[in-house]
Amino acid sequence: MNQLLSKIGAIIVTVTVFLFAICIVCDFPFGSYVVCMFLPIGYIMMCAGFQHESTDKTKVSANIGLVLAAVYAVLILLVYYAQTTTVRLEELNGQAARVLNYQNGGLLFNYDLLGYGIMALSTFFIGLSVQAKSKADLWLKWLMIIHGVFFLSCFFMPMTGMFTQMADGNKGKGGGIALLFWCVYFLPIGVLAYRHFSADQKTA
Repeated sequence: MNQLLSKIGAIIVTVTVFLFAICIVCDFPFGSYVVCMFLPIGYIMMCAGFQHESTDKTKVSANIGLVLAAVYAVLILLVYYAQTTTVRLEELNGQAARVLNYQNGGLLFNYDLLGYGIMALSTFFIGLSVQAKSKADLWLKWLMIIHGVFFLSCFFMPMTGMFTQMADGNKGKGGGIALLFWCVYFLPIGVLAYRHFSADQKTA
């Protein structure tokens, strides 16, 4: 059951990241919001699998990664649930739209960046705990560790206001390009995690 749930989590991560990329290319914000609400669920399931198989020497790192995954999930679910409900269904005045509408930047956009920054930090600690039993596992481990670098940009750059332009689709395509780059980077993590848990299931 442990490997099965972990594999399902890896599948959810892989599928949602792929669909997220499709929504970006098709300029379908509502679809991307819905997809991104399922990504944290799959990611937590995947992280729980790595935490379960961690050794005594890496248990603390794995636990930190799992807790951070939960923090990421809370932030992202709040942001995108607001986009698919309040922002989409209610008429917001200028100030409320500026604060709540992801497309306009503002508070929830910054919370979104914070959420993915926390996710990056989570992958760093989970990556440290991954037991690499093959070359594919080694790739997975280092992809997750290196992904932790995104924490710095997601956490600090919003304080400079540099991401405000990227939040507004009318001002440029930089945000979409950055998100597609992230999808290309993160998609192999889901695939390799599925392969990792499948190999563990065969040897169990």
